[in-house]
Parts: sequence; C-alpha cells; structure tokens
Amino acid sequence: MSDILLVEDKDSLRRVLRLTLENAGYTVTESADAHEAMAEIQAAPHRLVLTDLRMPHGSGLDVLRAARTADPDVPVIVMTAYGSIDEAVQAMKDGAHDFLQKPVDSNHLLLLVERALEQARLRTENILLREEWSRRYGFPRILGESDAIKRAVAETQRVSQTEANVLLLGESGTGKELFARAVHHLSQRRDKPFVAINCAAIPETLIENELFGHERGAFTGAGERRHGKFELASGGTVFLDEIGELPLAVQSKLLRAIEEKTIDRIGGRASIPVDVRVVAATNKDLRAAAESGEFRRDLFFRLAVFPIEIPPLRERGLDVLLLARHFAAQMGREMLGRETTLSDASITAIRKHTWPGNVRELENAIERACILADSSTLEPDDLGLMRNDKEPEAFDALDMTGTLSEVADRATRFVERRKIIEALRAHDGNKTRAAESLGVSYKTLLTKIKDYEI
Repeated sequence: MSDILLVEDKDSLRRVLRLTLENAGYTVTESADAHEAMAEIQAAPHRLVLTDLRMPHGSGLDVLRAARTADPDVPVIVMTAYGSIDEAVQAMKDGAHDFLQKPVDSNHLLLLVERALEQARLRTENILLREEWSRRYGFPRILGESDAIKRAVAETQRVSQTEANVLLLGESGTGKELFARAVHHLSQRRDKPFVAINCAAIPETLIENELFGHERGAFTGAGERRHGKFELASGGTVFLDEIGELPLAVQSKLLRAIEEKTIDRIGGRASIPVDVRVVAATNKDLRAAAESGEFRRDLFFRLAVFPIEIPPLRERGLDVLLLARHFAAQMGREMLGRETTLSDASITAIRKHTWPGNVRELENAIERACILADSSTLEPDDLGLMRNDKEPEAFDALDMTGTLSEVADRATRFVERRKIIEALRAHDGNKTRAAESLGVSYKTLLTKIKDYEI
C-alpha cells in the first residue's frame, strides 16, 4: 500500500509532484488519467489521493467518488487551475478533504498532505476495535472498551506503520497472536506471508531446522532441501510465540538473522538473505531472564525495540462481559444455528471468576456451555464455573473458629489451592510449567495437588 495516489495527466507536472512528495518521505503511485486512477483505487488501498480535476477519460470528481466508495475515510485533495473554483467547490461538497490551486506551491502541498493524513489517523483511532474496519480490511478485530486494551491497540497501530521489531508481553491466553496478526495486517507487509512459530511446541533438536531449514544430506534422513520459516516468510512477518523457550544455541543464530538479515540452512555453505519483520511474544519476564543469563541480553534488546503489554482479562473491567456475549452469539450461530445469551446468574458468575486463563479460558467456557446448554440461554452449570463446595469463594467465607495458628493454616491452604488451580489453568494443565511459574519443584506441586484434591 503506497501513501499517496497521484493523478495528473501532464507528465512534467506529475513528475515534479512525485519528486516533491517522495523527497518528503512519502511513497507514491502514479496515474495519468481518471480511468487508470479508478482501476488503481480498486486494485489497492492508499492513505491519500491527490488528483487533478480536469483530465481525459473522466474527471477528478469521478476519481473522488471512486475513492470514497472504496474507502469513505480516505482523504482526497483535488488540484484545480485558475477559473475552475466552482468545480473545486463541488468537489468539497462531494467529500473532498481540500483543494489546491495551480500552479502548485510545494510547501503548501506538503502542509495539506500532512494535515490530511493526521486527521485521517485521528478519525481511525482504535480501528482495531471497530467491526466495519475489520470486515473491510480483513485484519483481526480486537474487542474491548477498557482503557488498558485501548492503550495496547493504539500502540499496535502506531508501531505497525514502521519496520520496528515488536515484543508482545502478557499472560497466556491474552490474545498475543491476535495482536501480532494485527501488526502484520496494518503494515506495508500485509500482502506478504504471516508465519507463526510456537517455540515451546517444537523439540529443541528440531527448532533450528524449523526456523532456518536444511540442505540435502545435511543429516540422516535429509533427502532433499527444506526451506525454513524465515525463507517462507520472505517479505512478510515472522511471529515467534513463546520466545522465552528458545534454546540459547538457537538464540545466537536468530540474533544474526535479525542483525544481518541473513540465515544459514543446516549443512549449507552460503548465507541466504532474508527480508522479514520479527514479532515475538512471551508470558515470561524476559528482561529478568536476560539479566540472569537464561536469555541472551543482546537478543532481548533486538526483540524489545517496541514492547507492548497485553493486559490480562481481570484488568479489563467489563470487557469480560462484552467478550462473553460476543462469543455466545458467535458460537451459538455456528454450533446451534441461533445466537445464545447469558442468564443473569451466568453474568454474575463470569464477573466473579478471576479468569487465570484469560480470553482463551473464557472462549473455551462459552464453547463448552454451547455444547451442554438445553436452551438458548447459558447457565452457570453450562459454563463449568460453579464453585467447588470444598473451596470457599473468598476469605469472608473462611472458618474463623479456633486459634490464630489454626485460622492461618486454613487461610494458607485456601490461597495455595487457589493459586495452584490458576497456574494449572494458565498453562493448560502443564504441571512442569505451572511449577516453574509458582517457583516450586515439580515434586512439591504433585504433592500439593494430591493433598488439596485438585
């Protein structure tokens, strides 16, 4: 997607205007007449259209209408010669952002372009939160009204227009891959591949091959050359999920790929140039891991050029109900042929639940409810959020009889049990990773699971 579509039938003037805009840092696509411009508008989106009014094969008004039909929010600036002011006024009535009188003053032109693009940016603030934009441009829609999610969305929109590497930080299930896809779809690389790799899901012995590929005969069983994910994503974006799980030996090769924009296939003799943008994600404290030597410091700073914190669901206020209703309507249509709704009791249960598994846990709960529900209204039993009789809902429900030591012991058991359940949910039942997040040994975790009958 270029910044500006320039429509002018006079070659000399079009060349001057193009150079003026390009020298100011804009990318420009040229069209020599209205017919060619309208075809270009249909072929690709642009951030702004700068068009002459009087041209062969149609007029600037035709270009204006085509541009606003394709995208009502794109600003259009029309250029008009002396004596065509009436036409310029008509263009403004038809939705033009502004008009520019010939001969064109370069400084005035750049000022109008800058203002138009800034106003367009402000109009489309939080476009990731708007359903119509999601349908129009095909990028993921991020649901939410909380300040925390809007802040993450605004940062995503800002960095997407650059080539900076992005590090997405947040707990499991917060939607980091959704944000990674948004970065890609809002960038200049949107028409190129988006390749996602879960670093935690690939065995350590295979991760280098997955990322960078191998040559024929590089090892036993390598019967033919294989391209790695970095080559497959050429021109696009590589998303490295769970980057904190990447082995140290592979981290140095990833660093070289980022710094030098080249990779080496396993068994290869020549370096291969790669042009990819890296978006990484982790639920770990990667800075702390870098300080302790568990993660390369130089790689951390290369990845964390622009960190974005994705908030957990418990910090998003009423977003949990917005998401729950959205999932209920969507999954009801897909699974039952009708939208499902939440009962008042379900709404209460959803608001009380802490959602350690975040949006993923919520989505799974709604899907479960749609499978089990006997009607179009989802109840707490369907969601699987009913409180275990052995587990008090809050400290107020604790038995406060007995000595201080006895009450403290009951409180400790309550907190430990709740914390272990949350850790297991957050890591999809993986006890090894849950133990790491809790700071206890695997054996200790198993003992407590058995003791607390989890």
